[in-house]
Amino acid sequence: MIEMYTEQLGGIEVLHAVPAGKKENTLPVVFFYHGFTSSKLVYSYFAVALAQAGMRVIMPDAEQHGSRFDGDDTARLYQFWSILKQNIDEFSLLHQALCERYPVDEHRVAVGGASMGGMTALGIMARYPQVRCVACLMGSGYFLSLGKTLFPPRIEEIESLNALAGYDISHQLESLGNRPLMLWHGEEDDVVPAAETWRLQQAMIEKGLDKQLICLREPGVKHRITPSALTATSRFFNTNL
Repeated sequence: MIEMYTEQLGGIEVLHAVPAGKKENTLPVVFFYHGFTSSKLVYSYFAVALAQAGMRVIMPDAEQHGSRFDGDDTARLYQFWSILKQNIDEFSLLHQALCERYPVDEHRVAVGGASMGGMTALGIMARYPQVRCVACLMGSGYFLSLGKTLFPPRIEEIESLNALAGYDISHQLESLGNRPLMLWHGEEDDVVPAAETWRLQQAMIEKGLDKQLICLREPGVKHRITPSALTATSRFFNTNL
């Protein structure tokens, strides 16, 4: 049995899931981020699975998504990179707000996400050493190079992508190799190339940073989450939190 709530943390609407009767208990925490043009409700199955495994799950809506969406689909398509950066920047605000409202064990806080949410998770891992472990599903942390093919910014939006230069993982792999990290990708992904995940895996192997890395491939799978990906994510957090 679990309980799920919609509430505000730091002025951001989140989906909050916990094992039944344990909302005020000190629990391992997973912040989980949804994909682009999606919402926390669409990805709520992660909240269900992780809460069933005994965790407190916080799923925020990204800027211009879910409860924060103003209805302009066209404009949003050209805001991918600024939304991603805001996701990463808002983590400290959400974390602080959670700690002020509920009992939190600072040594048992994790981050996960899928697609844009996976990119968010890697960006947070590189910038926030207090995060214990991270799961990135069908994402990438190579923001600047991926920006040439995935949602290429208009001329007036290039600044948004360039602002992520300091967030790009290419120059801070050590920040990913010092904690447990799970990467998952469908081999036939038609949105975020699976090669992005293999590239990160290989870079960490070459630098000897793969001792706590789990990299999972799923043959024949395009840009979607599978039951086995959900199970692997739950198992990863259950093991490392």
